[in-house]
Amino acid sequence: MTDIKIHDDRAQGRLEARAGSEVVGHIAYFEQSEPVRALVAVHTVVEPAHEGQGIAGSLARELYALAGRENAAVVPLCPYVAKWAERHPDEAPAAAPELVEAAKRQLAADPGKW
Repeated sequence: MTDIKIHDDRAQGRLEARAGSEVVGHIAYFEQSEPVRALVAVHTVVEPAHEGQGIAGSLARELYALAGRENAAVVPLCPYVAKWAERHPDEAPAAAPELVEAAKRQLAADPGKW
């Protein structure tokens, strides 16, 4: 993998992977406060020229690490993040079902979140 830095652009709801000044991938997410604080992953994108370099996995790993540092849960509504979490249960604690349902309701109420 090239020299990739991960940056949390909280204002835009994006965890970005950057190669220099170029954004080569990102996870779109939103913050949820009820029933507990959570980061809700809704979409993962890696630019085609950078696929197969482990960028999406690095983004997912950092999302869970970021949530851990902030004492928040992660709700993986994004299919990629959900599969990554299944493969890495030691790094990706499962979200409670009621938290997942609350995130789905919040996303349905405001589909512009992603």
